[in-house]
Amino acid sequence: MELKLIRTYFLEGTNGKILYQDRLITYTIELPWKNNQARVSCIPEGRYELVKRWSLKFGRHLQVMNVSGREYILIHPANEALRELKGCIAPVFFITGAGKGLRSRMALKRLITLVYDAPDRHKQIFITIKKDHYEFD
Repeated sequence: MELKLIRTYFLEGTNGKILYQDRLITYTIELPWKNNQARVSCIPEGRYELVKRWSLKFGRHLQVMNVSGREYILIHPANEALRELKGCIAPVFFITGAGKGLRSRMALKRLITLVYDAPDRHKQIFITIKKDHYEFD
């Protein structure tokens, strides 16, 4: 299974959209790009494997594997990147500003419904992250 995350970068945060077979699944928010610095930057563009994960805090969610220089990059609910994320990706139903959105838990549920049983069907899940553009150029 191949997902795409197309990003737009802002000084205050990063917004994106996750596509599957060129169909919009959900929007995303992340921290701004700060050269992959741990806990303050979104992760680099590239292709990553996703694995399913469960925790008491987030319930069912996803982990982004093999991010250079980083660990425990998750796809989990959050509505304000600067306040709630430390390098992870948050799906949201609506973008309300740079790195801000609404209804993250509902958006994560939509994404999980799409991909969570893929490993059980012996399918790996990958996400390719690319830039759309920079709003501060």
